[in-house]
Parts: sequence; structure tokens; C-alpha cells
Amino acid sequence: MPVPLIGSAEMVTPSWARGYEDQARAGVWTVARAAPRTMALLVALAWRASARLTVLALVAQVAAAVSAALGFLATASVFTRLLAEGPTPHRLLAALPALALVAAAAIGRGLLQAGVGAVWAELTPLVELRAQDDLYSGLAQVELLAFDDPDFTQLVERTSSRAVMSIRIGISRVADLLTAAVSVLAAVVAVGVLSPVLAPLVVLAALPQAWASLRGALLELASLFRTVAGERRRDVTGELISERANAAEVRAFTAQRILLAEHRRISAELAQDAVRVGRRKNVLVTVGRALGALGALAGYLVLGLLLYTGGIALALAGTAVVAMRAAAQAVGNGVYSVNELYEIGIYVELYRECLADIRRRRRRAPTGRLNGDPQVIELTDVSFRYPGQDRDAVTGISLSVRAGEVIALVGENGSGKSTLAKLITGLYLPVEGTVRWDGVGTDTVDPAELHERIAMVMQEPLRWPMSAANNIRIGRLERADPEGAAFAAAASRSGADAVLNDLPGGEQTLLSPAFHNGRDLSGGQWQRISVARGLYRDAAVVVADEPTSAMDARAEHAVFTALRALSTDPAGGRSRITVLITHRLANVRHADKIVVLEHGQVTEQGTHRQLIDRQGMYHQLFRLQAHAYRP
Repeated sequence: MPVPLIGSAEMVTPSWARGYEDQARAGVWTVARAAPRTMALLVALAWRASARLTVLALVAQVAAAVSAALGFLATASVFTRLLAEGPTPHRLLAALPALALVAAAAIGRGLLQAGVGAVWAELTPLVELRAQDDLYSGLAQVELLAFDDPDFTQLVERTSSRAVMSIRIGISRVADLLTAAVSVLAAVVAVGVLSPVLAPLVVLAALPQAWASLRGALLELASLFRTVAGERRRDVTGELISERANAAEVRAFTAQRILLAEHRRISAELAQDAVRVGRRKNVLVTVGRALGALGALAGYLVLGLLLYTGGIALALAGTAVVAMRAAAQAVGNGVYSVNELYEIGIYVELYRECLADIRRRRRRAPTGRLNGDPQVIELTDVSFRYPGQDRDAVTGISLSVRAGEVIALVGENGSGKSTLAKLITGLYLPVEGTVRWDGVGTDTVDPAELHERIAMVMQEPLRWPMSAANNIRIGRLERADPEGAAFAAAASRSGADAVLNDLPGGEQTLLSPAFHNGRDLSGGQWQRISVARGLYRDAAVVVADEPTSAMDARAEHAVFTALRALSTDPAGGRSRITVLITHRLANVRHADKIVVLEHGQVTEQGTHRQLIDRQGMYHQLFRLQAHAYRP
């Protein structure tokens, strides 16, 4: 077996997929119970989307069943009149009332089915809309740490890309299955009235096909468990080949052939598994149909025997044939819908599991409130570990930051600077220890209340596909700025005004190459927009995480000057907490406090002068950088 280039052959199957392995091993009866559960989940979604339309659809389906049964019984009356003794004209006249009832039942059923179709056509999009809203409103409230868990992110990706669409298809299959069930029920009732012996045989003919569908569902469940890790690797290779952000480097390193070969290898393995499952399902379907045909034949043989022995009249036998043929057709349609529901049920269960996981990953209900902007943020013995990791990212950190201060976090790559900044702002909650804003623990406060008071200026800012102006305003779109003074100040202090002036449409230029008239920016230009975004947000706590890594020296100096000035706003008299993260230590010389991290622990803290005199890690790093500028 070739060594995988992407991921590993022993890639762990996500926890949410292991339940499918248990179901696949449990047997046919366990899967049989999954179909009603799938229908119940879909009907519950339909009820939440529109209770009125759901009730209307179900009532119309029941009415259609009654109409169909009446139609079959009226047909028996027609045959009885037509096959009775006497002149033909008299028999035709005698059959007219029954014929009228047959016609009325057919028309009524047709109108009811048309009404059912109209109701489902209106209800189905509403169900999909509700399913999407439940998913994305839940994701909007989920803990940030959840997105560092690859199992969760893959579950969300599968749910958003497949499960929601499967719910829409599933609603249609529920409608088809109800229609088939209505038809079978009407036929069974009619046949049972004519001859109770025939009713069980009508149902018996459907059992082999139902069994085949159940076995096929087991194969699908087992395949899902086997291939989930391989599909994750295939998705990764597909993104490397297809996404714009990767295109330049893939070509620069002439990696197209290697990536394509890896993608083909993974896809071939998945295709081979799909072919094996498809072949086995086809055998099951063929066997089920053959056994179903034998069951139907047995029904007709029993009917013939009853007719021969006088157990049923000829007229009633004709009606029974019509009903049995209708039942057989409805059973075929129903089995197809059931089979589809089994497969769709996998993704409906996935959707349910995703919503349950989302609920588990929300913060607990808040018990505390903040008293305005924080004046002191205090960390006590704080430790934090990312999901799936075997060691802490930060360990035993105790630190305090006061309003009006500029604090700089410095250290080598992987030392825990960005993690510590997210703990300070409440984006992450500590695994051990406490983070308090003015004595109130961040784990007790509504996240929205915390996040409303922070601004994050990131090294790789989010490139919003909207106008340049709204890219800056996005953190405070509701901010009152009728004269545009705040916007102009943020753009000027960050250097983003020069970026806006160079755009063909100025600040109204769409910043996205995905659209026809959109424009893209360089990395340094995006960072200026990001800094302007942070300044315009006007938050009490500002974190700048490598905000100038792609800027030229002049722009970088202007940005750090603006960020340092944020701590105290002379005009408004407002004191802020500013956290700077950077590898360029010349930019943090004037910070009120410099915190040095090594391997997730604070090893030094103090002013620039104090740390230089201490001649520790900060002194070493600063001298290394300063050496490059000496003659």
C-alpha cells in the first residue's frame, strides 16, 4: 500500500461517525427502526416550519386514502351489476350509480392528491429554510474553541453541504411514501372487505423488497464508516488543487502532478468501495424483486383457488385483481421511497448529531454581568489546551493588565502569544485557572457582552467580500458617524486612506476577485484595512496580532504609533487596554509592560529597560534583531 502524501492511512475516524458502525453491526431490525425515526425527525422539522401546512398535508393524505378505498368498493359494485343476469341495457342502467361513485372517488382522489402536492411544494422550501436557520444560528453561538477541533469542523462541513439538501429531498420522499402507503392501505382494506384471506398476501408481497432495502441500508452505513477518513483526505487534496489561495504556490513548486496523482489515488480507493457496495446492493434488490414477484404470484394463485371453489364471486375477483395490481404498484413506489429514506436518514441523523454537538459546545448560561469597560484584567494560574493535543499551549500564567496600559507579548513561534491574547479577551476560556474582568470571571459572562468590548487586528484578516468602506465599518456598522469623521480618522491613522484612494471606485470598490467588478489587495494593503477596522470599532480592549507583517517600514511605524496611542484617548478621556503581539521588538520598546513567553509559560515581564538589564531571553532576541542594523 503506498504511503499517503495527504494525512495518514491511520487517520482517526471522527467520534460522530462511529455510531454508524454500531448501527451497521446491529442488524436489519435496528436499521428498520431508523426509517420511522427519520420520518419523525422530518415531520418534526415540517411542524416547526409550518404546523398549519403539515396538518393540512396529513389530513389530505388520509382523505385520499378514504377516497381510494371507496373507489375500489364502488368498482366491486360496478362489476357485480355488470355481471349480473338480465338484459345488458338493464345491467348498464343498474351500474350507473356505482359508476358515478367510482368517477366521483377518482375525481376526489385526484383533487386531493393535487392539493397534497401543492401543500408539499409550499412546505418543502420552508423546511429547508428552517433547517438551515437552526444550523447557522447555532453555529453563530458556538464556542470559538470548537473550530479548533477537526472532528467538529468536518461534521459541520458535511452537515452544511449534504445534510440540509438531504432534508429537502427527504421531505419529498416522505410525501411519496405517504402517498404509496395511502394507496397500499386503500387496496388492502378493499381486498380485506372482499376476502380477508387475500389481505395478508398483499402485504406479504412487499416484505422481500423491504428486506432488500434494509440490507442495502446496512451496506451504506458500513461504507460511510469505512470511507469517512478517506473522504476527508480527498477533500483536502481537492481544495489544494482548486482554491485560488493555493494556486500560485502549487504552480511555483510544480506540485500539480503530485497533487493530482494523490487525489486520483484516494478517489480510486473510494470509488472501489462504492462499486463493491453498489454491486452487493444490486444483488439484494434483484433477490428482493424476485421474492416479491413470487409473493404476488402466490396471491393470484390463492385468488384463483377461491374463484374456483366459489369462495369469491367473479365480480368481486375482478375488483380484487384491480386492487392487488394497484397495491403492487404502490408497494414498488413505496419501497423506492423507503430505500431513499434509509440513505437520506444517514444525513438526517448527521444533522441531528451536529445540532446536538453544537448545543454541547455553547457556553453555559451567564451568571455574571460586567460593570462597563474593564479597568483591570487579571489572569490567575491560567492553563489552556487545544482539542486533541497532548500538552498545554499555555501553562500556569498569572498576569494583570490595567486600562491605559500597552502590553506587549513577545516570544518565539509557538510560545503561546496568540493563545494568551484570546484568553485575555475571553475568546477562549481557560481549562484551569481564572480570567477576570474587574473581578468577574469571563466564564460567567455572556460572550456577546465580552466580545462587544474587544477588537482584534489579525495578521491574516478576514477579507470580507463587500465594499472597502464596509470592510472598515464591519465591526461597528451601526455606529453613528454622520459626517464620516470617525471613518476618516481610522483610515488616516492606519494608512488605509492611501489604499482607498488608489481603488478605481474609491471606498465603494468591491474587494473580492470572486465578483466581476471586484478588486483584490496585496497582503500589506489588507493589513491596513484591518488596522482601520480595529480603530473604527472603538473597543475597550484592542489586540493587534502581528498586524504589520506584510507592511513596509513607513506604514508599520505609523500603525504602531496609532496602536500605542489607543490606550489613552485625550479627546474622549477613555482609557483602553492595548495588547501588541509582534516579532519586531523595536515596535514594543515603549510598551508599559512586555511579557516574554517560552513554551507556554511567562519567563519574564517588565519594561524594555528592565528586561534589557536582566539579560534574559528578551535581551537575546533584541540584540539579534538590533545586530542586523549595525554598521
